[in-house]
Amino acid sequence: MKIWIKYLIGCILGIVMALVFSFDSTQANEVLSFFTEISIRAGRYMVLPLVFFSMTVAVCKLYEAKKLLSTSLYIILISLFVTALFVIIGILSVIFVTLPRIPISVEKVSGTVSLNLIDNILKIFPYNGIGSLFDGAFLLPLYVLAGFAGAGFASDRTKSKAAFTVFDSLSKVSYQILCFFTDIIAVGMVAITCTWSINFFDIIISGTYNGLFILLLIDFIITATVILPLILRLTCKEMHPYKVLYASLTSIFAAFFSGDANFALPLNIRHLHESLGVRRSSGTITLPVFSTFLRAGSALTIVISFVVVLRSYSSLSISFFDICWIAVMGFLFSFCLGALPTGGSYVALILLFSSYGRGFEAGYLLLKPAAGIICSFAAAMDALVAMFCSYLIAYKQKLIVHKEIRYYI
Repeated sequence: MKIWIKYLIGCILGIVMALVFSFDSTQANEVLSFFTEISIRAGRYMVLPLVFFSMTVAVCKLYEAKKLLSTSLYIILISLFVTALFVIIGILSVIFVTLPRIPISVEKVSGTVSLNLIDNILKIFPYNGIGSLFDGAFLLPLYVLAGFAGAGFASDRTKSKAAFTVFDSLSKVSYQILCFFTDIIAVGMVAITCTWSINFFDIIISGTYNGLFILLLIDFIITATVILPLILRLTCKEMHPYKVLYASLTSIFAAFFSGDANFALPLNIRHLHESLGVRRSSGTITLPVFSTFLRAGSALTIVISFVVVLRSYSSLSISFFDICWIAVMGFLFSFCLGALPTGGSYVALILLFSSYGRGFEAGYLLLKPAAGIICSFAAAMDALVAMFCSYLIAYKQKLIVHKEIRYYI
């Protein structure tokens, strides 16, 4: 059975559970929360070992093939272009579609939120390099350590041959363990989806955010079925760009219902390699980096949500200058969410309202009940974008062994 079918069945069962069973009691909620948490932990269990060993090997191979610099440039340019494109799509969609106003909240601001950029930059070089291997949320220090290790292997292959062989073997072992976990997490999707559905049903009953959810869904469908395949068709002359969308179904399900970028990353890695045929030397670098920094979907949800709240506060039209400011800030904030695999969009919204000022500092409170659902759309789009962009780079670098769709896992 295809993996995406297993995950789809798990998602359907989770939704049915939320509809049929009552989770009003504290004990029932605790049991559901336990199974949800352990499922997410299991899904992220092999991320660090796999990424570290595989990225180290990949950096060494790309360096020897003289493709490391070009791959890095592709990552930077594609990240900037796709994020800017998604911001523009978000701005245009919310300008031309007038959504119902969200009732003003009487809740007061409590506490402060920060992206801790300075602390995160310092984490890149911890006092002990091994410390880079222990942060399960912010993976950039791990990438840096893997990059240095890979460059070290490439500098003298004669001396590093034995160590390189060990790393390559550990990479393959980690991948096999990851495959085991990605298979069994299909069962865990029942609890994850049930938890998400309970929250979702409570929100849509009020009808307050239904217009926003529908707009985000439409934008997701447009970007997934039109924008991203068109980019692939124009840049790679790919005759079947929708095969990337098909290979991304499992990751979309996992990212949407968990809202966790690192939870969907192992599924993306597996499908990129086994379904799309992208070589490890490319996919194990591009996918993790895109998962951390290419948050185009988050940028889209940020600008849409911000404009919706502004319109809820005032009937006045938003000036062109404000639109430009929102677009630029949404673009910039999206690249600062690497340490937040979950909830990054809502944190960015808090900071965006704080930066905007003018009495709108508490505007994010209007979106607080719907924050989890908004972040779900962001995570699903981010996972899909990472797959398309990783495939694009591998195609350009000729690091793909094409497979027929019937052989996709």
